[in-house]
Amino acid sequence: MIEIKLIENNKKDFLDLLLLADESESMIDRYLERGELFALYDNGLKSVCVVTRESDELCELKNIAAYEKWHGHGYGTKLLNYIFSYYRGKYREILVGTGDSPWILSFYQKNGFSISHRLKNFFTDNYDHPMFDNDVQLVDMVYLKRDLQGE
Repeated sequence: MIEIKLIENNKKDFLDLLLLADESESMIDRYLERGELFALYDNGLKSVCVVTRESDELCELKNIAAYEKWHGHGYGTKLLNYIFSYYRGKYREILVGTGDSPWILSFYQKNGFSISHRLKNFFTDNYDHPMFDNDVQLVDMVYLKRDLQGE
């Protein structure tokens, strides 16, 4: 049975999973304590995400990750649907920034996000080493947004 919990203490206990989506612990440290961490369990931990408040009308999905052996099992989508419901009525929109990777962009677009804007050279300017996804170097941060009101 799937259970999603809001984790309020010992958030660093989930660092191994968070590092799958953001391989810089110093970057995770910038948002982890100010964000809300959700963990999805289904006979054990499968997926986590962190959401931060950016303004009265906007929250941002800072990290979402599932253990690799559970990719393609729908846990990311289940966690997103929970988040959309949880924040509906609290915020107007949810934003997510990610690498310019076709499979990641496709995942977010299948879950109702649309491309908003880009931050040029984000990965090359903010990480101390080159970042890759499926052998493609990540350079720009692509931001996607999703309406939380009209559902």
